[in-house]
Amino acid sequence: MLDMQFTGSSSERAISFPAGSARLQGRLFLPPSPPRAAVVLNGATAVPQRFYQAFARWLAEERGLACLTYDYRDFQTSAQAHPRHSSATMADWALSDQPAARAEMRRQLPGVPLWVIGHSLGGMLMPLQEGIDDIARMICVASGLVHHRDHPWPYQGLARLFWFGHVPLAARLLGYLPGRLTGFGPDLPAPAYWQWRRWCTHPQCFYPEIGSTLPPPDWRRSGAPVDLVGLADDPVCPPVSVLKLAGLYGQDAARFRLLQPADFGLDKVGHLGAFARRNRAIWPALIGEAG
Repeated sequence: MLDMQFTGSSSERAISFPAGSARLQGRLFLPPSPPRAAVVLNGATAVPQRFYQAFARWLAEERGLACLTYDYRDFQTSAQAHPRHSSATMADWALSDQPAARAEMRRQLPGVPLWVIGHSLGGMLMPLQEGIDDIARMICVASGLVHHRDHPWPYQGLARLFWFGHVPLAARLLGYLPGRLTGFGPDLPAPAYWQWRRWCTHPQCFYPEIGSTLPPPDWRRSGAPVDLVGLADDPVCPPVSVLKLAGLYGQDAARFRLLQPADFGLDKVGHLGAFARRNRAIWPALIGEAG
């Protein structure tokens, strides 16, 4: 380990690491004693790393797990300029930034079993990536291959506006996705939005691009068990979309688990709520452990 001092209390610190030509900003959360595993938390599209900090602290303080959170290139703390000047795609985030985060965690905590928790985009393209050979465990939360017709109504109406209504028009006119202006959330680079749109409006998601712009998937290079965790009330990535992801990882490796909010005394969880502090009752189930 890189001069790590474990003093009996959890700690956290900001770190910065390279991802190809980009430099990513992250935060490393350490448990009170040497960790039983090192977790890289790949965030969802347009979700800042700060959203996951309460969950990361819980992993460190209560589960003995180190955790690295980070922002993808040209987004939030990793942004170098306004998103209209960015050429970043979703493939860049998945195929360059996510492997870079794992490499940094290996550097920080060499020899510690490596886990990956992927939220939404954070788990979608893992089988296509390099450097998956030493992953000991993969947990995909609300991650799946989503087509816009998979969404339940009335959310499907919002999704259709996002892909076919005023949002693509605004992105084309302004040269970036004006998330704040459209009520979506943070602003995003236009190339990321257009690739995201292409995948979510094609019945086969990104499969038509495999072998051309995307590498072929092969999770057998890792062999790690995969938990596909779906939320029963998630309209963004509904259970049917989570199940589709099993084909990418391989049916032998993937195990699907459906969580019902009521089973944890919660009224609702949804897509983002799985990592919200108010829903911490569900956190042990996300990692497949008892409360």
